[in-house]
Amino acid sequence: MSLVVEVVRSGFVESTDQARMFTVDAEGRPIETRGAVHVPASPRSSMKPLQALGMLRAGLRLEGELLALACASHSGEQFHVEGARKILAGAGLPEDALLCPEDYPYDRAVTERGRAYMNCSGKHAAMLATCALNDWPLDTYTAPTHPLQRAIRETVEEMTGERVAASGVDGCGAPLFFVSMLGVTKAFRAFPRSSPDSYERKIFDAMTAHPEWTSGTDRPEARLMRALPGLMLKSGAEAFDAFVFEDGRAGTVKIEDGGARARIAVTVAALRSLGLDAPELAELGTPQVLGGGRPVGELRVR
Repeated sequence: MSLVVEVVRSGFVESTDQARMFTVDAEGRPIETRGAVHVPASPRSSMKPLQALGMLRAGLRLEGELLALACASHSGEQFHVEGARKILAGAGLPEDALLCPEDYPYDRAVTERGRAYMNCSGKHAAMLATCALNDWPLDTYTAPTHPLQRAIRETVEEMTGERVAASGVDGCGAPLFFVSMLGVTKAFRAFPRSSPDSYERKIFDAMTAHPEWTSGTDRPEARLMRALPGLMLKSGAEAFDAFVFEDGRAGTVKIEDGGARARIAVTVAALRSLGLDAPELAELGTPQVLGGGRPVGELRVR
């Protein structure tokens, strides 16, 4: 049975959302299984750590903040934009080599736009840098048949332990892969549990050390990672989240209708199912419903 998230306004249940959840303990034993977690889903940007792993295996050399940015769905803050440009410059490439769409940053007070502002620009810059290192074509790097994308797909299938059920095109133009929530959880568990000198651990260390670089300074994903040191969390479009804690506790969540409002509340419930909690999770786990600018209700996970 799926989870139900109730939107309560002035004491009445105004709306409901349904969600899938899968969590495992440090030994990989299931703790919570809610909904059809075994059927293929589209993790969207939650797969970026796996895409980055494929790039590192193909020769990409990034460290620290820039590696975290390669795994990011960033807010387009100035340090994100400068970081994407730095990755490109390191490979001797111009910004217009990016094939992601032009976009505005999340902060609508910023009126600049461009490909480097697009939330996936770190991943795209890293893809281009990987191609430059391998003398692979630069103008077709998002094509599913490109050597880079074939290498990434192989990495996804190895890490999830599944054959990709279907593939498509993500919002940024790069290929996306449909796999089960079970497979994504299995893949995420490998990042902190790999050897200290492994690429998997390098990605885990970069993301947990630099949460603002993986999303944004005030984004709920970064707030959760700061509140729970040792947590690696990656969100994806259509309300998908995947996470792993440093001891191997891990999970995935998916809001069935793709609406984002319940995503963080369900992720907090998933973390709490594993005994991971902190004071800041109280606010994130029960978002307020406003009326006239003041709280008149909340979201409740059942």
